[in-house]
Order: sequence, then C-alpha cells, then structure tokens
Amino acid sequence: MLGPRVLSSVRQGLSRGLSRNVRGRTSGEGRKVDIAGIYPPVTTPFTATSEVDYGKLEENLRKLGTFPFRGFVVQGSNGEFPFLTSNERLEVVSRVRQAMPKDKLLLAGSGCESTQATVEMTVSMAQVGADAAMVVTPCYYRGRMNSAALIHHYTKVADLSPIPVVLYTVPANTGLDLPVDTVVTLSQHPNIIGIKDSGGDVSRIGLMVHKTRRQDFQVLAGSAGFLLASYAMGGMGGVCALANVLGAQVCQLERLCLTGQWEDAQKLQHRLLEPNTAMNTVQAQHVHPLPSLPQQQLHPSQDPNTEMVETQSTSIRTETLHVPLYSHTCSLPAPPPF
Repeated sequence: MLGPRVLSSVRQGLSRGLSRNVRGRTSGEGRKVDIAGIYPPVTTPFTATSEVDYGKLEENLRKLGTFPFRGFVVQGSNGEFPFLTSNERLEVVSRVRQAMPKDKLLLAGSGCESTQATVEMTVSMAQVGADAAMVVTPCYYRGRMNSAALIHHYTKVADLSPIPVVLYTVPANTGLDLPVDTVVTLSQHPNIIGIKDSGGDVSRIGLMVHKTRRQDFQVLAGSAGFLLASYAMGGMGGVCALANVLGAQVCQLERLCLTGQWEDAQKLQHRLLEPNTAMNTVQAQHVHPLPSLPQQQLHPSQDPNTEMVETQSTSIRTETLHVPLYSHTCSLPAPPPF
C-alpha cells in the first residue's frame, strides 16, 4: 500500500498533469502521445568535485537542439541515473525542460527498485516538466521478477502516473528482459504508450510490433546499431547514444527509412556501425582518444570515445573521479569526420 506522503504527491501530480493541454495520457483526438522519432539519451556532466555540472548540461542541450530530434531522453543509462541522488535526478529533469526547445518531447527515466519509489519519482518528474516517464525494469531481485510481478509493477505505476509511461528494457545492464507476452499485456493499458528496447534482438522487436499492432503502442530501438532493422520491422524510432555526436546522420537514417529509400539507408547504416560500436564499448584498459575529440580527465577504465549507454558502466562517484564524455573539461564535441 502506498503511504500518505506518496498518495498526496500522486494527487498533486495528477492535478497538475491533467491540467496541461500538450501533455498527459492522450492527445486531443483520443490517441496516446506520439513518441515516434529520434532521441539522444542525454549525458550527465560532472564538475571536478563530482557535482552535476548544470552549465555544461544546458550548453550541450543548446547544441543538440539544432538537430531535428523528436525530443530528449534524460536519466537513462547514458545519464548514469543510479549514481545521482533523488534531488539531482529531479533537478536535471527541471534544467533540461527549461533549456530544451519547447516543441520537443522530454522522456525522463523515473525507474526505481520499488513500485512505491517509482510512482513517487514519476509524479515528481511530471511536476518538473517531463512529458513521459521511461521506466526501467526493477532488477535487484531479478529472480522474483516474473511476468506477474512485472505486470503488477508497471500497471500500478501507469495507474498513478499523470504522464504517459514508456517501458524500458536494457538487459545488458539489468540482467532482466521484459518478456514479449508481458509487453503485449501492458500495451493494453491506456497510459502505457511504448517501449524502448535496448536488447538488440530484431526478431523480438518485430514480434512486439506484430503482437501490439491493434494497440496504440510504439516500439523504439535502443541503439543506432539496429535502427534500420527496427524500422524495417515496424519500429517507430530510436533512443540512440550515437545521436549525441552524429545527430545529423542518425536523423538522416530515420528519414531514409521513413521514405522507403532502403538502399541508401543500408549504406548509411553500415557507415554508422563502427562509430556506434565505439560509443558503446567500454575498454578494459585506457586507450588514447580520437584526435578529433578533446582530451579530458577520465576514470582509468573508461574509453574517452565511449558513451555510458547500453553497457555496464564502471563509473562511480567515489574518490576516483569519473567524468562522462561531455564533462566539465569539455562541452559537446564537434562530430568526428564522417
């Protein structure tokens, strides 16, 4: 049972969320919010003292705002949300909402290990400007996270959320995947609008698209590495780390897929594979950065050309300073030659 403090927060969030015209459970025509498109998963910069660098965050958003993205994702794997306090998580969402273009969607990662904490975080993120909540699978007790438990968790969150909910499965980080049949069941909830799938199994993406085809439910690829394949299977977009540095090219791939230019899309997808792999691979030993990327202070185990996304992050806010790619020592870099 939810405690009085959470219920009070839920009531306030519902009141605020339902009073907004452009956000909420459905659009003016009765359809769920359309999340189709490309989203960069925004990184969280830190200062030399391991505080969130909001100035660099806002600077990066101004640069990312020049690309035709559908919106931004914050507090995903790329944003290193497990290493932030609850207050920091909410402040990041608030600052991003204020800095980003008004016509873009803001998807905020609100997942926590308990249902109650997730509900409270989701309501709080709605209050500071999130358009939709991206809820990762709870995984600490993964052995108990069967379909019934996951359906109960997501249903309760969606029931109490004043904003739409996007399911988020990233098995490389959680060791847990949302079963397809669980996704199909949850897709019938009026406040669950889609899923970000970072597993990379294209046949699974196709199966989800096929089995939810009668629902107003959208599937987003969790990496640029299988973006074309996802579109070919009926996916509607992607949350792609590569879009942080090759935003124009990732958006171009989207356009080619949407206009049926599959041969050109295939060529571009092939060219994006190596840089995408470089973004998603954390090296065991330090390697030198590409000449086109600025030198920066790093955790010894982090490749400077690696995005903290879709992999197990080794970054920890301890005595050993970790600085993500877009850190206090450099703002968003110019894209490498392509």
